[in-house]
Amino acid sequence: MRIFSRISFLILTILCILSVLSVACKNSQSNIEPPGKNDVLNLYGIDPHTLDPAISGDSTSHQYVTQIFSGLVRLDNNLEPIPDIAEKWGISDDGMTYTFYLRKDVKFHDGTQVTASDFKYSWERACNPATGSSTAETYLGDIIGVKETLSGGDPEIKGLIVKGDYILVVNIDAPRSYFLYKLTYPTTFVIDRKNVESGKNWWHNPNGTGPFKLGQWTEGDRLVLVWNDQYYGEPAKLSRVNFSLWGGVPIVMYETGEIDVTGVPVSFKDRVTDINDPFYNELRIFPEFSFYFIGFNSEKPPFNDYYVRAAFSMAIDKEKITSLIYRDMVEPADGILPIGMPGFNEGLAGLEYNPDKARDMLQNSSYGNIDILPPITLTTAGWGGIISQELEAIIDQWRQTLGVDVKVRQLEPERYIYKLAEEKDELFDIGWVADYPHPQGFLSVLFETGVKNNYGGYSDPEVDALLNEASLEKDLSTSLEIYSRVERLLVEKACCIPLFFGENYLLVKPYVKDYYLNPLGIVMLDKVSIEKD
Repeated sequence: MRIFSRISFLILTILCILSVLSVACKNSQSNIEPPGKNDVLNLYGIDPHTLDPAISGDSTSHQYVTQIFSGLVRLDNNLEPIPDIAEKWGISDDGMTYTFYLRKDVKFHDGTQVTASDFKYSWERACNPATGSSTAETYLGDIIGVKETLSGGDPEIKGLIVKGDYILVVNIDAPRSYFLYKLTYPTTFVIDRKNVESGKNWWHNPNGTGPFKLGQWTEGDRLVLVWNDQYYGEPAKLSRVNFSLWGGVPIVMYETGEIDVTGVPVSFKDRVTDINDPFYNELRIFPEFSFYFIGFNSEKPPFNDYYVRAAFSMAIDKEKITSLIYRDMVEPADGILPIGMPGFNEGLAGLEYNPDKARDMLQNSSYGNIDILPPITLTTAGWGGIISQELEAIIDQWRQTLGVDVKVRQLEPERYIYKLAEEKDELFDIGWVADYPHPQGFLSVLFETGVKNNYGGYSDPEVDALLNEASLEKDLSTSLEIYSRVERLLVEKACCIPLFFGENYLLVKPYVKDYYLNPLGIVMLDKVSIEKD
């Protein structure tokens, strides 16, 4: 799960008025340099919410966690699972037992050897209710015994068996074609028990296994990743990566040479796409498997009524918002699965913008007219009452088309990301980026009855039955056909309001090589190099 809202707009808007306190969290390894290298990448960043892999559930934290820690398997550039700490694995004929054979040369940053027992500890800790992980159920829940551990029962996961120092056997409850994909998520990364037991804030000085170490973190000012000289894989090509935290307006910092990569704000689109502008040759456009939507709290009035959900859906002119506010830097969404994702249905027709039909839907609802609708509030992330332009436009369209005045309640971003399920009002806006290229990571993870990330509480027995059928289907094409039926049902029944599919516009300095942002929004910085004259 990587949840995010349209926080970037808010950050850029308030940078000029926000002051931050600097709290030093320094690591003694900050002066380590690889022999004979002096390559430094400078980036803009914001403080991670956490560096604990078991807790991390947002894109900002993942940006750092994926560089410092690692797991049994990882995704290659084609987004297929390949060996990482596990050098190989075997799968039983029934698809329910995975045997992982670990490399024998993997060490934590302090030189301690990594063994299968470390993975067992890491996963059992993630599933311990005291850890407070919001992601363990989603990514480890297929393993036999995990549900009992999550509910406060046996602290040992029955489906995990350690056979010596370098063999880990994992038993799952049913064959799942996507199980290996789940093991690429940070919740499954290995952590050092002694590091965790050193104190509550152990992750301010993490002892990971990734290609970089945390060299320095001064909150609100600077975070530095430094080269890991004991990394088991191909060594990083950078000596360090400097993140300037809240350092100013990123596009301005890029122009002045303070950072080497930046996202492109909408206001700069004309410049970066002008063939005569110097920025033109530095523009990189990366597809992203992301989905922005308005969620309904379908467990209580008024959005437990299909007709009310449909009315609010049909009252939004997504094409207009995409064109005028985003300058076509995002794609309007009719469905849920992003463009390019396996199972994406180009021909899927959503609930189209139709003001007259939207008003009819509201009249056909159990309320009949707006006069007896209960008060409606939308939960969003942010500070100080500043909301995104598209949210302003959507609320205005509801007012103009339906005559409904929707209020807005803001939560601080960290509280929003990790407490949305408890804090949501009648509506909420949210962004979701894929963790692996499989429709299960959207359709089941977001809309199956009772799952952790079904924030709106949507429930449909027909959808649940099809999702279960698809998860057990071993033939990929048949499985994708079933998921396609699920998506069509969810759209027809207005489970949410699909808004946009994302795309990443970046400026990258010419001397920065192999900076590749994959469709999951992750850059593996160990592959990046600097080639200056």
